[in-house]
Amino acid sequence: MKQPSTYYHSKKSTKRVQVHQGGTRSGKTYSILLVLIEYCLKNKNSSSVITICRKTYPALKATAMRDFFQIINREGWYDEKLHNKTEGTYILFGNLVEFISIDQPQKVRGRKRDILFINEANEIDLEDWRQLLLRTTDRVIIDYNPSDEFHWIYDQVLTRDDVEFFQTTYLDNPYLDDNTIREIERLKEADENYWRVYGLGERGVSRATIFTHYKEVECIPSGFKLYNIGVDFGYSNDPTAIVAIYSDGHSFLMDELVYSTNLSNSDIARTLKEYECPVIADSAEPKSIDEIHRYGVNIHPCMKGADSVRAGIQFMRSRPLFITSRSVNGLKELRNYKYQEDKNGHLSNHPVDAFNHFVDASRYAITWKQLRPNYGDYAIG
Repeated sequence: MKQPSTYYHSKKSTKRVQVHQGGTRSGKTYSILLVLIEYCLKNKNSSSVITICRKTYPALKATAMRDFFQIINREGWYDEKLHNKTEGTYILFGNLVEFISIDQPQKVRGRKRDILFINEANEIDLEDWRQLLLRTTDRVIIDYNPSDEFHWIYDQVLTRDDVEFFQTTYLDNPYLDDNTIREIERLKEADENYWRVYGLGERGVSRATIFTHYKEVECIPSGFKLYNIGVDFGYSNDPTAIVAIYSDGHSFLMDELVYSTNLSNSDIARTLKEYECPVIADSAEPKSIDEIHRYGVNIHPCMKGADSVRAGIQFMRSRPLFITSRSVNGLKELRNYKYQEDKNGHLSNHPVDAFNHFVDASRYAITWKQLRPNYGDYAIG
């Protein structure tokens, strides 16, 4: 009987790490479980330890664990005496199959295993991946829907020389009925990003990503003039970000000038004095603003308040945004700046406090005139 493509990919792969990226209903998880069960059958009484993992235990029980027991029940291999429901383990043909979640740290950092399968691996963080990998002696298999355009899987896993990568879609699953296929293909018209991720199995943009409408340009377009400069202060751990903002009267363009640690106020002032426009800086550092002003810079503290971040984000989202290609760190931040998400996947309107140095500097500069249109030059005392 023909199986989904992932079954053959996983069964034939000889690499230490298998990566299965795919869209919805491509049969990834079910196929990998079939291969693991067949491994236990082929290697009876070998005392191998197979760990099947997901971020949370409820999610694991509802997906991979349910499918695993459905398969062995169907084949007549289930024996309740071999199933430790308290520990989440099953002895299959003399091999231990254990189900663990990342919210069980004592198990993540516990004993070694022979084979590891991480279901929906994009849900876990890099440190958990490292801890699990260090305790796996043989094969590692991960699967996921690529809902994030940028993720540690792409940087830390796919770049390894012992990885085999597979990409599948619903078309690789021969068991889907026509109604299911039609429903999946309706995503083409409903949501382009959703179709790209769940239909085609390609990298998408997380729904939590705040800025998705910006366009990258090679240079400052004609008609755009220097508007303001924004500064977000940092020093040893966080970088200082300095961003020049250009505008055509409605749209805004962001151009990264500085993104560096260990800059003194004199270093910052030296950069700012090259530009003749207002500079809007983080008001949380009044001493730095005072010192930079003494170097002859027309610098102003930004406006802050209980709702200033949300309001600033909403204003920036309401206008066309551009960013120069040379703004390497700025592009990285825009791709990773996201709203907070609770354990149930519900988004708030508060951003995660990360990837926001370039973003904050841009927000200070873009929104300052909107909040204080008649504010004059900064003055001391």
